[in-house]
Amino acid sequence: MPTVTTNTAANSALRFLNFNSMMSASSVSKLASGSRIVKASDDAAGLAIGTRLLADTTVLRQSAVNASQGASVLQVGDGGLARIADVLQRMKALAAQSLSGVPSNTERGFIDAEFQQLKAEITAMATTTRFNGNSLLDGSPGAATPIEYFVGSEVGDVITVNFGTLSPIAGYTAADLGLAAQSANTVTAAGNAMSAVDAAIDLVSEARATLGGLVSRFEFRGQQIATSLENIDAAKSSVMDVDLAEEQSKLVSSQVLVQASVSALSQANELPQALLRLLQ
Repeated sequence: MPTVTTNTAANSALRFLNFNSMMSASSVSKLASGSRIVKASDDAAGLAIGTRLLADTTVLRQSAVNASQGASVLQVGDGGLARIADVLQRMKALAAQSLSGVPSNTERGFIDAEFQQLKAEITAMATTTRFNGNSLLDGSPGAATPIEYFVGSEVGDVITVNFGTLSPIAGYTAADLGLAAQSANTVTAAGNAMSAVDAAIDLVSEARATLGGLVSRFEFRGQQIATSLENIDAAKSSVMDVDLAEEQSKLVSSQVLVQASVSALSQANELPQALLRLLQ
């Protein structure tokens, strides 16, 4: 029924104009943010899943850093043990030289002088092999305390490192290696020193082998974390990232509808004026 008091056509056109404008604004927001879920009402379940996946990727990125740092600590320790092993090789050579019948006891005294200096250097190396201010190889309480490196996404995902359990001894000073009382100033002493140095070399080699296995573990864990990050990022993208082509198509469609709604509202607003002409 034609009436000038209630413009039903204009009300309907205005409702569709508001709806189409809202859809157009939503598409613009998604395209600008790059996210399919700008507000919770866009996809409540998807938002919950995507947020959890985002939390996992955040903690895994830090875990990758933790794994790298753990490997770095172990490599510092291995470097110190490698230098101690070099010193032990030289001490074995000195003991062998002293065992020979060529040097006199006086010359064995000169050999022993270097032997004693090398013992002191082993202790110095064990003490000065530090990471972040903490000695790693001197058997101190700090070095013998287990350290847990968080390398995962859950509380129990840790790798434990304890420099005090790399071999049967806790530290790698000359005393720890059983070299404190050894000398090379006589044939008998040189023979005893040779046996002690051989035992020390075995201990250092065992510790280095253990460290090598731990470094390998950290490296493989880092690779596994990188793979998990890649896969979780892909899953998060499928849930939360906007499909640019699809959303652009929706934007164009909604903009056309907005223009049509504006035109229809304009035409609807002219209907009462047309009806008033009947009274003229």
